[in-house]
Amino acid sequence: MKRMLTIVLPAALIAVVLTGVAADSKSVALFNGEDFTGWKLFLPDENADPADTWSVKDGVIHCTGTPVGYMRTEKEYENYRLRVEWRFPGAPGNSGVLLHVQGEDVVWPKSIEAQLQHEHAGDIWVIGGTTFKEHTDKSNRRVLKKEKSSEKPPGEWNQYEIICRDDSITLYVNGVLQNQATECTVTKGAIGLQSEGAPIEFRNIVLEPLEDDPPAT
Repeated sequence: MKRMLTIVLPAALIAVVLTGVAADSKSVALFNGEDFTGWKLFLPDENADPADTWSVKDGVIHCTGTPVGYMRTEKEYENYRLRVEWRFPGAPGNSGVLLHVQGEDVVWPKSIEAQLQHEHAGDIWVIGGTTFKEHTDKSNRRVLKKEKSSEKPPGEWNQYEIICRDDSITLYVNGVLQNQATECTVTKGAIGLQSEGAPIEFRNIVLEPLEDDPPAT
């Protein structure tokens, strides 16, 4: 008679397998891989059904890109490191990560955008009257990234690492430092992901609170 071996995994290990985040880590998985718990889905057209724009399958957020709108966290955050993975499953297009979202839900809300438009990931846009020190040309809401595009070929997964510390924002695209904003006029708010014309997918949205003091260099 064959014996069956039962292995009991500790809860901490199960958490790592399911979320990729250690259970004793300070990191927070903003997206649970199953549904939109903790998020608000906003479309300016009251007759539009958010479920036709946003859906979850196999641990991935699928966004059709139409109509325009965004999903944002219900909570506000400040002083954090945010990691977000994204890809365009078809023809690459436009989207963005909205930082320090404040005020009423409109398209587009007061915030600072970390651009996701194809070949322009790393650009920074000011929205709703926000600004920062490096935004010197007030006739243009965009501040270009520092380096050539570090995005992967369309269809492959990319990673944004966004560090918001006090009044600064630093953007890394696939490990390449692309932009930095200092003396930002907003430093706290919700985090949003745009629906902006093209199908896009997101996964592994993880926030790590930063310590009060920056790491020693």
